[in-house]
Amino acid sequence: MKLFKSLLVAPAALGLMTPLAVSASEVNLNDISNYSDVDSIEFANSFNKVDANETQLLAGGEGIVGSNSHDGGFSETTTASFSADMYLGAVDGGTSKTDDAFMGTYSFQIDLNTTFTGEDSLDISIDAGNSAKAGTVEFDGNDTTDVLTLDGVSYTFPIGTKTTAFVGDNTDGSLLFNTACVYGGPSNTLDDCGNNYSALNGGGGTAFGASYDVGNGFTAAFGYTGEGSNADGLMTEEGDDALAGQIAYSADNYGASFTYAYKENPTFNTAVTDTNVWALNGYYTPSGEGLPSISVGYEAADSEIPSLTPKDTDSSAWFVGLQWDEIGPGTAGIAVGTKQHTVDNSTLDDELLMYEAFYSYELNDGMTITPLIYTKEFASGTDDETGLMVKTSFSF
Repeated sequence: MKLFKSLLVAPAALGLMTPLAVSASEVNLNDISNYSDVDSIEFANSFNKVDANETQLLAGGEGIVGSNSHDGGFSETTTASFSADMYLGAVDGGTSKTDDAFMGTYSFQIDLNTTFTGEDSLDISIDAGNSAKAGTVEFDGNDTTDVLTLDGVSYTFPIGTKTTAFVGDNTDGSLLFNTACVYGGPSNTLDDCGNNYSALNGGGGTAFGASYDVGNGFTAAFGYTGEGSNADGLMTEEGDDALAGQIAYSADNYGASFTYAYKENPTFNTAVTDTNVWALNGYYTPSGEGLPSISVGYEAADSEIPSLTPKDTDSSAWFVGLQWDEIGPGTAGIAVGTKQHTVDNSTLDDELLMYEAFYSYELNDGMTITPLIYTKEFASGTDDETGLMVKTSFSF
């Protein structure tokens, strides 16, 4: 098929993309020295503190700023991290209109972190990308139509010695949850370890929550997300609110968590009104060499769907993932699970599964390559979907 012919092109394409991602512009040092008569100049992408007799040239062309001023620069407690992902992939079958088409997309992200007391953290995420194409959508990249977009703002701070709280916007309400899963697959469908509905994903609303260290491996947490428009207000009949709570236990090589969530008009299905969701997750990491960790998850939902009779409808999903953290130079994993909730209804009860396998390895400290192959089942009348993608990640 055209899909597998396309796979032969992937290694060559990656080789072409790698040097493009690390190119740098040249700087004329003679012209810069004319700006000011200083003892030394520091060129910085990360804004480190400099001595009193030094001057810092800020990245981005802001100009030269003395060390006794932060105008136009970051404070010494602020850090910035950058990442870029390149995706190559294709799918065959399913409902895609681009069967066998070989796709190339990208994602870019800037994370800014600041602390004011040494124990708190102000976090800002800025994204860009065009990763909504069918051939690479399973890698869950950023899709902002090539425009830098503020993806979330949150402030996390301690309350006493055992409680941590946060407030934010466009941030996961379950930010401080400790879901028991050690599977790190890259796919968009199975990377939640079965917690498809119970997680309070950010969607533009206000969020807050807290976690408490009970002790002896136990933690408790809650979260809230106001998913309605600002005009509707928070915690009103007009707004769409979501609440969740979690109890988790973590030992040296195993853990478990129980999560409950209530969502009004959840965004995962426009036909659904109010939904109660609970999820149970667990993992076990054996001590023997060469043995994989195992992560499992089960989620059940009770939803009200006005278009069905009866209106109250039960559904469920499950997940199992195995991961080998040291296979050659990298990490390998395989997983299987329902690609969506299976509805307990005579016309909607087909259990549709997804299977995947991946291998992730670091070429160096700043570059990682992750190939993924997967198969998704579809209802009768539609061919199963098979996809293969390669993700190259750069961090700097």
